[in-house]
Amino acid sequence: MHPTIERMQEVVAKADEALIHELLAEDVRFMPPTYYSTWTGRAPVAAVLGHVGKVFSNFRYRRIMGSGNDWALEFQCKVGDLDAVGVDLITLNDDGLIQQFEVVMRPHKTIGALREAMMARVMTDPRFLEFKSALS
Repeated sequence: MHPTIERMQEVVAKADEALIHELLAEDVRFMPPTYYSTWTGRAPVAAVLGHVGKVFSNFRYRRIMGSGNDWALEFQCKVGDLDAVGVDLITLNDDGLIQQFEVVMRPHKTIGALREAMMARVMTDPRFLEFKSALS
C-alpha cells in the first residue's frame, strides 16, 4: 500500500487539520458529496476535511482498493445518529500527495444531515469567507 494512503487512515481518524494538510498537494481538488462544486487548494481543502472529521463519528475504513496513484477507500460512519457508507476516491500526484479527492456517499438523508452540520460549522469559521473564492 502507498505510504500516503496508510498515513491517511491514521490522519482521518484524528480529524487533525494540520496532519491532513501534510498529505495534500498545493493545488489539490476536493469534490464533496453534499453539492456539485470543487474546492481547490491545500488550505481550504484541509479546513473542509478538518470540519468533516468533527461531524463524522464512528468513522472507519472498511476496505481499501487500488495501486499506484489511484485508490478507493470504502468507509462507514455516522452523522448524528444516521448511518452512512461511502467511498473516498483518491488520486495521488507523482510526489505521492493527494491531488484529487472525491467522496461519494449514501444514503441521501445522511448526506443532507452532513450538509446541514457542515454549513453550521463553516458559517462560524471566518476562513471560509476567503476560501469561498477557491470554490470553483
